[in-house]
Amino acid sequence: MPKTPPSPPQYRMVNRDRNRRLDILRKGSSHSLWRDPYHLLLTLHWPWFFGLIGVGYIAANALFALLYLAGGDCIQNARPGYFWDTFFFSVQTMASIGYGAMYPRPECTYTNILVTIEALTGLMGLTIATGLMFARFSRPTARVLFSRVAVIAPHDGVPTLMFRTANERRNQILEAQLQVSLLRNEVTLEGEFMRRFYDLKLVRSQTPIFALTWTAMHQIDESSPLYGATPNSLSEEEAEIIVTLTGLDETVSQTIHARHSYVTEEILWHRRFVDLFVRKRDGRRIIDYTRFHDVKSV
Repeated sequence: MPKTPPSPPQYRMVNRDRNRRLDILRKGSSHSLWRDPYHLLLTLHWPWFFGLIGVGYIAANALFALLYLAGGDCIQNARPGYFWDTFFFSVQTMASIGYGAMYPRPECTYTNILVTIEALTGLMGLTIATGLMFARFSRPTARVLFSRVAVIAPHDGVPTLMFRTANERRNQILEAQLQVSLLRNEVTLEGEFMRRFYDLKLVRSQTPIFALTWTAMHQIDESSPLYGATPNSLSEEEAEIIVTLTGLDETVSQTIHARHSYVTEEILWHRRFVDLFVRKRDGRRIIDYTRFHDVKSV
């Protein structure tokens, strides 16, 4: 019998890594990252950010070095026509280090005007780089852990969709709120294809203090968009569970947010999360995060 070809992977609407782009390709969009440089510099990975700053710094000094060479022998104690002497003279000028052996000749107006322009350029460049560095460091970020899978199992006699989340920092997130949505394919009566969102009501959607773990629960009753769903129907509809968490970080007193998603193969039926709390012999309870993603059969 011929082998059944493997089904193509389901693409996500929400990537778990916030630094990755959406899996959806855009055609006919004129948006370019280079047309939004501030956002690009804020979202670049740190090695790329430092590399781009370094390349820009070297390129600017190389440009001014060539301009100094065009002015002739106007730098005292610099070898005429030698690029590296003018390059290091440009570095001293742009960084306002203070001249040592090399300095511009007083009678060369061209070079002194160029020094003035480069000093202003260096001052503006330092200001911009400092602002970008501060903006990157001061951005509030959330260290929230989500379970790798979501499960569907009976809870108080009702089939319930459940997943876990935990605060990885040793502080508290105040007024934390969870919002869960179902995204799936639908075809209207007119034959129009749509990707439609449905809100999933949680047993508890907010908590005044989020410090340890939180198991989110959505009861699949007659009012639930998941009522009557099966693994096959969710797969055919390319269903995706989208989770967003917001709250106030008590350390920086700023609003933070985190996001996650579960595609069809990450929703396990007739499974239940194992208990994280373990009681020691002296009566104290501990949380075993090594079992955070573990599930068991119902």
